[in-house]
Amino acid sequence: MMKNFRFVLLGAALLVAMSSLFIVDERQLAIKFQLGEIVESDYEPGLHIKAPWPINNVRKFDKRVLTLDTRPERFLTGEKKNVSVDFFVKWRIKDPAKYYTSFMGDERQAGLRLLQIVNNGLQLEFDQRTIKQVVSDDRSVMMTDLTTKAGLEVAPFGIEIVDVRIKQIELPDEVLSSVYQRMRAERERIAKEHRAEGQEAAKGIQAIADRERTVILAEARRDAEILHGEGDARATEIYAKAYGENQEYYEFYRSMTAYQEALANPQDVLVLEPDSEFFKYFGDYSVK
Repeated sequence: MMKNFRFVLLGAALLVAMSSLFIVDERQLAIKFQLGEIVESDYEPGLHIKAPWPINNVRKFDKRVLTLDTRPERFLTGEKKNVSVDFFVKWRIKDPAKYYTSFMGDERQAGLRLLQIVNNGLQLEFDQRTIKQVVSDDRSVMMTDLTTKAGLEVAPFGIEIVDVRIKQIELPDEVLSSVYQRMRAERERIAKEHRAEGQEAAKGIQAIADRERTVILAEARRDAEILHGEGDARATEIYAKAYGENQEYYEFYRSMTAYQEALANPQDVLVLEPDSEFFKYFGDYSVK
């Protein structure tokens, strides 16, 4: 009997010890209650001690980023046009005590309140913009502003908004065609501006190339004339030297060149005296 009683005491002590320990995972936030009142909420990951239930009990919440993704909502733009917007919100619990006090730890209630705040913020953003701005130009700025403003509103609830993003904006049929036409006209205008700038730049490049070509050709002609003059001077020098060394041979060579040029065309007729200087080497003459 005594042995059984000891086993009962040992089991009860083990249960008390187990109920006095709890583990907080690195992906969790924890709150400790004492008789229903929050006494601590700043727990680091690891093993912790508490008084046995019902004196102390612990609630744990997900510390990771959560996603609020609902069905598309309708908003009015600054032009009073209805658009259907599909969006999602990334959020997480920042302060578990405030979160529990605000929503009793109910994630669904927190999501509904968060959705209401984001919807109101989106409507204010759409009120200040046209359809064209919403579709193309200002979406990134709009989302950044909304994330900042909505984040300030939900901070008292112990919630942090990480990001708000629009997945899709559906335009009403009556404005869809006109919006696309305006966007196409805008893109064509930009394309024409780019083409005009390109043509202007091309003309400038062509003018520079033509100017450089003119300068290069002029310099080439100048250099050619210089080289040609130097060549003529060198040739004259060589001829003069050759003439000085063998005057008789030089005269004979000049006469042969003159005969070649004068008698090149068989149809030409030359009228000369038989004993003229031109026929000097046609007679009985030997080169010495």
